[in-house]
Amino acid sequence: MKRVVVTGLGALTPLGHSVDDFWNSLVSGKSGAARLKAFDPSLFRTQFACELKDYDPKKYLSHSEIKRTDPFSQYALISTEEAVRDSGLDFEKMDPFDTGVIWGSGQGGLLTFEHEVMEYVKGDYNPRFSPFLVPKMIMNIASGLISMKYGLMGINYSTVSACATSNTSIMDAMNYIRMGKAKVIITGGSEAPVTHASFGGFSAMKAMSTRNDDPEGASRPFDVERDGFVMSEGSGTLILEEYEHAKARGAKIYAEVAGAAMTSDAYHMTATHPEGKGAREGMKRAVEDANLNLEEIDYLNTHATSTPVGDLSETKAIAALFGSDAKHLHINATKSMTGHLLGAAGAAEAIISIKSMNEGLILPTINTKELDPEIPSGLNIVLKEPLEKQVNAALSNTFGFGGHNASVVFRKT
Repeated sequence: MKRVVVTGLGALTPLGHSVDDFWNSLVSGKSGAARLKAFDPSLFRTQFACELKDYDPKKYLSHSEIKRTDPFSQYALISTEEAVRDSGLDFEKMDPFDTGVIWGSGQGGLLTFEHEVMEYVKGDYNPRFSPFLVPKMIMNIASGLISMKYGLMGINYSTVSACATSNTSIMDAMNYIRMGKAKVIITGGSEAPVTHASFGGFSAMKAMSTRNDDPEGASRPFDVERDGFVMSEGSGTLILEEYEHAKARGAKIYAEVAGAAMTSDAYHMTATHPEGKGAREGMKRAVEDANLNLEEIDYLNTHATSTPVGDLSETKAIAALFGSDAKHLHINATKSMTGHLLGAAGAAEAIISIKSMNEGLILPTINTKELDPEIPSGLNIVLKEPLEKQVNAALSNTFGFGGHNASVVFRKT
């Protein structure tokens, strides 16, 4: 079985339009949350989100590209350009059938769909839909656009597993390279969920925080007063490459994608299993897939979205799985700063996990003032300030509506 490594990173987030800016904001403990600007949120219970700051697609894309793409695809193209540049790959020197794209999004081109339907209704049902409606909206178009831009003619498709989506993409990309089906795969996820429909739907579910007077302090994972997640948008890209191929070209290697696994809660449409049964087994299998022991995992980036049920079930799963080995493990919840990027969350948090390994620094969980007394004791949750620690192996969790659990393990090469 072939080894898989990460040789390029790219990010477009509310905390920075590059990996370096993203990381520096995180180290400083900055929150990306603020009152919503995309539209008037006054009709909704929640009136804030983590939106991209100073985003202007004209800085990155041509007029034609902007006209023909939904924001979720724009974000994908932008973060991927940074990652490809970072990797130093020259695709023109490679067999195009050895290169591919596996990309994820939970909602795809929802903004395009919403806009077209609203215009249709306003126009007294005059059926003048844009010819770009379908190609802008469909979930797989981001992977298609990336492949077209770089001439990648191998594996190309998209994954959808709600908020576990981009971890699923990373896992699939890892496995295809392991099996020798590709030399390089561009993977990750993008999401543009700040729309009336998405915002209204999650707000109606009472899934989002309503701390409208304190957006920056609203995402508070594990806190006794947590009241829901903070919606976010953006994109994260990882270049996955077969180890010997990367080594032969003298590539910079950030980390090895050592293992991954998926399970299902098979429990509820939106709620996680109360004891984290599926999450526990998913983490266990991911660590086994990486040929590591539990005590070798130094750091765990939790899915923790700041919801009452989700945070508790995940910490129960961690405590149940790691047991006495939890004393060697440090965990955090970076959604306290980034908000929840939904289908792109796993990609953003994979980048965070890899940077933590490279920098020897575990980021803080901000805003958490008083731990929920129901959180299992004995867990080393990093709060308030970054923690300097050598990280040789990191585990990153993502869970999604429908009971999807996806965990990925990264380790130093």
